[in-house]
Amino acid sequence: LKERFPHAVINVIVTAIGGENSVRGAERFEAEVLTHRPDILLIDYALNDRGVGLEKARDAWVSMIQQAQSRNIKVILLTPTGDHRAELNDPDDSLNQHAAQIRKLARDYEVGLVDSFQLFKDYIEAGNSLDDLMSQVNHPNRKGHDLVTVALLDWFSVDEKN
Repeated sequence: LKERFPHAVINVIVTAIGGENSVRGAERFEAEVLTHRPDILLIDYALNDRGVGLEKARDAWVSMIQQAQSRNIKVILLTPTGDHRAELNDPDDSLNQHAAQIRKLARDYEVGLVDSFQLFKDYIEAGNSLDDLMSQVNHPNRKGHDLVTVALLDWFSVDEKN
């Protein structure tokens, strides 16, 4: 972002807690996230949301999206990255179901979406190995993060007129 907007003041505040799911994140959302008064908010909990199920995860994501939108904060949702324990091409796999739910939330609430899950699937379907993108069973390496970052940066374009 700094390269794309060299004169902008950009502060990135990470409020993530490792291993946290969206239910826990929603509980501390106002006090620990909204208090920073962000202009843009990224929500990315799906890898950890498999433990709480689709309904509870959906309720938590909706709560965070609505709170952000009520404060005119731009929201970008991220589907999960790959996981060696998941069957990425099985629509019944919980990771696939969470990815589908996040896509629907992005459509329903008209917010941004970075479809990390589809990026990882496309990479594999092109004849590559998931191992190329992973540092461990459920966390991307630099190459995996770069794949997501490129898609995220698409949301931050330079207005050629200014």
